[in-house]
Amino acid sequence: MNMKAFKIAALVAILVCIAPAYAQNIQLHYDLGRHVYNEDEPQRQYVTATLEQFKADRLGSWYYFVDLDLRSRGMSGAYAEISREFTLKKDKPWAAHVEFDGGLNCGGSFQHAALFGPAYNWHNSDFSRTWSLQALYKQFFAGNDLDAVSSFQLTTVWAINFCKSKLTFSGFADLWYGYRPRWAASGRQCKGLVFITEPQFWYNIIPKLSVGTEWELSNNFVYPASTHRKFFVNPTIAVKVNL
Repeated sequence: MNMKAFKIAALVAILVCIAPAYAQNIQLHYDLGRHVYNEDEPQRQYVTATLEQFKADRLGSWYYFVDLDLRSRGMSGAYAEISREFTLKKDKPWAAHVEFDGGLNCGGSFQHAALFGPAYNWHNSDFSRTWSLQALYKQFFAGNDLDAVSSFQLTTVWAINFCKSKLTFSGFADLWYGYRPRWAASGRQCKGLVFITEPQFWYNIIPKLSVGTEWELSNNFVYPASTHRKFFVNPTIAVKVNL
């Protein structure tokens, strides 16, 4: 094992050790995007490690995830989303949703944003099927050659367990009005609708261990090396440990 591979393995081992205190599951995704779009995404990460937690309480629920991007030279970025929902009425599907998104990368930071609005949450009797829809006001903060702007975001999240819980289909989809940095489009700041969805398919070997794949489908989201492409499909091969 070379030194770069050893550093990545050591980081993953540390994450696995600390995860029980902070996360419900940890996922490791080997990203194939740089192979699919070797001209447009030559610097895309090799591996993404995701720590994720959902916790319900008497007032509603907490949810967060943290993505750590790993390349051959080590970790190059971290992105997190944390949200809080307050149930508006007991045993009813409506909730008030508050969220903060942001992170850091080698070039500085991602543009941070705060979101709030109503959420509608549904589940069947045994929670084998869950679904959520959120309609949110989104406030971007200044950063990465972008101004602070007001926007909106629509989000849906789902999870379906079937075949006696041996298979899971889950994921999210986001649609928002956003801006791209001036450097990403020949010196011009672009704006428009941004769409991203990341469906996941898991085979649950045992309750605590799953293998599967994630497919990131996006439009106007990635800043490619060339400027002609807007729609991308970036698949991964993944393993998940439930804690």
